[in-house]
Parts: sequence; structure tokens; C-alpha cells
Amino acid sequence: MSLQRAYRLLAVFYTLLLVIGLVALLTGGGTPLAPVQLVVGGLAVLGLWGYILQRGFMGPRMWRPLAAVLAVGATGQLLILLGTSPDGVTATWMLTSAVFYALVVVILYRYGNRDQAIWATEKQLADGERLDGRLADKTPLEGETRAGGREASVKVVKAGSEYRTQVTRRRDGRSEAFDITFYHPATLVAFLEQFTELSVDDLRPAAQTVKAAA
Repeated sequence: MSLQRAYRLLAVFYTLLLVIGLVALLTGGGTPLAPVQLVVGGLAVLGLWGYILQRGFMGPRMWRPLAAVLAVGATGQLLILLGTSPDGVTATWMLTSAVFYALVVVILYRYGNRDQAIWATEKQLADGERLDGRLADKTPLEGETRAGGREASVKVVKAGSEYRTQVTRRRDGRSEAFDITFYHPATLVAFLEQFTELSVDDLRPAAQTVKAAA
């Protein structure tokens, strides 16, 4: 069985668990926390399907915090089960939800990684391919932008599968400089557009940038 098929079967199993839990709740079963558990479980299943289908749902920023919440919730419920003696229905719900949460934590954490193609727009993917082609000869690309009281300069070089980026930004007499590495060119394009207001067309080979500045 391939890994992708195993993931799909896992997602189907989780979806069925969610449906069973919903039916149980509607027929009078469950605990006072069951509705919250079902809502969180529904989000987890949505993220699981998104990871498997390589589709971006609801933005990347929510999935890693959700993975952290699931990890804390699973640990807390197991500790409660070990330290107390809940009734049978409560114990069943808590054990099921703890196992449910624990298995998807790693997947949701990976799904929340911003540096992957599923979170990029079609234009960013196309610009990323152009940027990758321009960096193929290992020549660094540089760019600068000035708008109002803001300035930004960027230097990008490809090393293996990494896109190493040096950024300097200045505003109102204050400056900051940092290095950041990307593994997908479309993510780099999105970063440049959002944080430096530079596009792929604004980047030039380093020698040309120095010559133009002179």
C-alpha cells in the first residue's frame, strides 16, 4: 500500500469517526465537551484532507496553532483518564478524542508549513518558476525599492534546493537586516511582494545592480 493511499484511508476513517460522533451527540450521547471536541475534530479532518489533496484551506497560519491545541488536548485528556475514574461514556469520549487528536498532530503541523506550493497563487507559482530559471546559473539577484520613507534591498541566491535571501529594510531612520531561507520559489515571491514590495522583474544580477547604482 502506498503512503498516499494510507493517508486517504486514514482521512476516510477520521471522517467516519466524526460522523459517528455527531450522530451520537444528536441522539443524546456524549459529554458537555462533546460539541467542542466535534468542532475541533471537524477542523482537524478538513486540514487532513487538505494535506492529502494538496489543497490550501483557510490559510496556513491556523494549522500549526491547531496542531498545538490538539497535542495539549490529547495529553490533558489522557492525564485525566489516568488520574481520575470517569464514567464509561465520558471515558470512551475522552479516549477516542485523545487518540483522534494525537494521530493528526504531525500531519497538521506539516500542513501549516507556509513554504510549500499549496499556499501560493497561480501568479506566484508562475513567477516562482521564472525566478528559479533566473537563479539556475547560481548568479545572485539583487533588488532595491524606495517608497516614501521606506527602503528595502534584497539579495537572493540559490544553493542546492535552498533559496537564501538577505533582506535589509529601513524606515523612519530605523533599519533591520536578516537572512531567511526558502525551499519553494513561489513562497519567496510571496514574501518579497508582501515584505519588500519587490517583484521578480525588480531583481537584477548583482553585477548589473552595482553598475546601475554607480
